[in-house]
Amino acid sequence: MTAADRVRAAYAAIDAVDRPEIWIWLRPLADALADAEGVDAALEGGADLPLAGLTAAVKNNVDVAGLPTTAGCPAYAAAPALTDATVVARLRAAGAVVIGATNLDQFATGLVGTRSPHGAVRDARRPAYISGGSSAGSAVAVALGLADIAVGTDTAGSGRVPAALQGVVGIKPTYGVVPTDGVVPACRSYDCVTVFARDLDTAAAGMGVMGGGARQFPPDAPLAAPAAARVAVPHDLPGLSAGWQAAFQAARARLETDGVSVREIDMAPFLDAARLLYDGGLVAERHEAVGDFVDARPGDVEPTVRGIISAAGEVPATRLLRDRVRLAELTAAAMAALDGCDALLIPTTTEHPTIAEVTAEPVAVNSRLGTYTNFCNLMDLCAVAVPSGTADGAQFGVTVVARAGADAVALDLARLVTLTTPPVAQPGAAAVAGTGGAPWPTRAGASVTPLLVVGAHLRDQPLAWQLEQRGGRWLGPALTAPLYRLAHLDTTPPKPGLARVGADDGVAIGGELWLIGTAMLGDFLAALPAPMSLGWVTLSDGTEVVGFGCALDAFSAGADISGYGDWRSYLRHLAEAQAGQPGERV
Repeated sequence: MTAADRVRAAYAAIDAVDRPEIWIWLRPLADALADAEGVDAALEGGADLPLAGLTAAVKNNVDVAGLPTTAGCPAYAAAPALTDATVVARLRAAGAVVIGATNLDQFATGLVGTRSPHGAVRDARRPAYISGGSSAGSAVAVALGLADIAVGTDTAGSGRVPAALQGVVGIKPTYGVVPTDGVVPACRSYDCVTVFARDLDTAAAGMGVMGGGARQFPPDAPLAAPAAARVAVPHDLPGLSAGWQAAFQAARARLETDGVSVREIDMAPFLDAARLLYDGGLVAERHEAVGDFVDARPGDVEPTVRGIISAAGEVPATRLLRDRVRLAELTAAAMAALDGCDALLIPTTTEHPTIAEVTAEPVAVNSRLGTYTNFCNLMDLCAVAVPSGTADGAQFGVTVVARAGADAVALDLARLVTLTTPPVAQPGAAAVAGTGGAPWPTRAGASVTPLLVVGAHLRDQPLAWQLEQRGGRWLGPALTAPLYRLAHLDTTPPKPGLARVGADDGVAIGGELWLIGTAMLGDFLAALPAPMSLGWVTLSDGTEVVGFGCALDAFSAGADISGYGDWRSYLRHLAEAQAGQPGERV
């Protein structure tokens, strides 16, 4: 389908589902089609647009040029936004077509999706139930197939709770790696821009486009989950029904089936920190963000939201400072509990209430929904929320949480527990296919270097752990240009040496490409024993990458094995020779 076809299909689906509460603003079809036709023309001209033609929805606390940014409060927007928020501009530049701005819990204050003058956003499958919030309209637009990708925000779980309840993917990145300019703040110290999609690849593609240019990824940020990953899980699951507990244990079992080691931990420090966000002094940031407006225009603000934000203005500074100290203590205890683990697997939320239940107990229900989400941003963790089947008639979701900068690890492990149910997506919905082996942080500014290995660091060889330990990501097989020769060196463990000899004597040598953080490559080089070295290697397609070589004297002293084509073929030859069945050279 062309981008224009996808836009027409999206607007037809919007008319068919008749869910006006999803949108605060829907762009005129003619405007969206004009953007789509521009995308199609750019593609015909050879433009590289990673999100070409995907329809996008944007939470209405994020600026979209030409649309008023109300944050769910009509009186808050004096005029349409003049420019796009950075994340929206990047989505458009990558080929996405913005079709509208979505409804939310007013001022992003809530996890329910009901605190809006535009009406409660209903669940995509069961209209009597809540959507989850505060990124309510964004999640439901994706779940119903009205948008391929949607922008949300997340301070306490607003990009994860609705993902779980709607059976879609929600990525909450490391705090600060995605720009928040053009976003109405909720709590500046913890706000993140998030993305929703129906599959992990599309969500990751969107996050890779939106990220970068803000906080830098740590130099030691891992680019992959290790082969022998270790994941923590809660020892107890407070707040979950028996059915939801069983669904979580099934997700845990899927990890173990895939070879992941699972360790139970005490969640007390995490849960204690979660309560600090609204029950402690940290809520003062809510008032700093929009409190002046709320206090000046109380009649224009939803009552529950007004009560939370106005009360936040009464928090004494000493309580805020005391709770920040307490948060640091709880974070240290939580990280100690995670010591030796690559990630934490948790249920995304506790239940799926009806709209009536939220109306009856708006604060209590909302508080329960944040049990497993509120601590994440406070502790500077990243998270990927994914569907994990159904339980008690509801969509059930789990979240993989990892340390700051370990976004690629969280994404890899989330793939192992994702379990989708029959979608409610409409015809014409699109997904990004084949986003490549590089994880989204590499497209969002993480400094990385491709590395060619030809011997003991191949994925099944004895030193591959040295790359995994440094967060390296295996990309697949590779072949050098026919400029090299390979020798068996006299080392322990056995390894080959690659030498560039030129076109007259050289042959193509097989190996593998890994991706490694540039800083970690320096660390690796510092530990590299003689006679090995790193230098530029030319691949068969002409690409220059860093690769293993060796000193010329060591190569000359070794046994030339170039005729076998690669190290593994040579090792098979040795094994066959020992078994009395000598192999042939290639």
